[in-house]
Amino acid sequence: MAQASELAPGSKLVHPKFGTGMILSVDDTYYKIYFYNNEEVKTLARDYEGFTIDEAKVPDFPMLTMKDVEKAIREALIQTSERAPIVPLGGKWMGGNVVFKPNDPSLQAKEVPMSAFFHKIVMVREKLRVLEQNINNHPKLDDEDRVHLQQYITRAYGSLTTFNVLFAYKEDQFKGSGS
Repeated sequence: MAQASELAPGSKLVHPKFGTGMILSVDDTYYKIYFYNNEEVKTLARDYEGFTIDEAKVPDFPMLTMKDVEKAIREALIQTSERAPIVPLGGKWMGGNVVFKPNDPSLQAKEVPMSAFFHKIVMVREKLRVLEQNINNHPKLDDEDRVHLQQYITRAYGSLTTFNVLFAYKEDQFKGSGS
């Protein structure tokens, strides 16, 4: 018989106050249990011994904690993250700054290094490209939906053509629907 602290989701138990319930999920220290009588989900410590086991299910695989899942997701994101290609800033802009100057003279201007500003623009482009790939490869979108969403991305590229003057090479520049 499984110990109360080793039950897997799907196990059924009887609690003296809440009645019969089924374990929905398990983490390091708690069970989330759905109780049928009051139709509520309660959280109980895994080491709580005040209930009796009606039907034990034991994990047939190592139990994953939320920390394990977070770690796996973090590692997967690092391994598959889009690495921005090296896109050179036009020579005349190197070492320059972008100045955002408000019309109100009592307000302070904001100065940003051109290289940082340019990097953010390149990252927007890369994220648009990833979005475009996800739309094109999405299994539930039909061709009409893909074309419709693609038009928004093309328009976004077109809106960003203002920044083409910053690129060192023409082939790196944004191209809108007119190109």
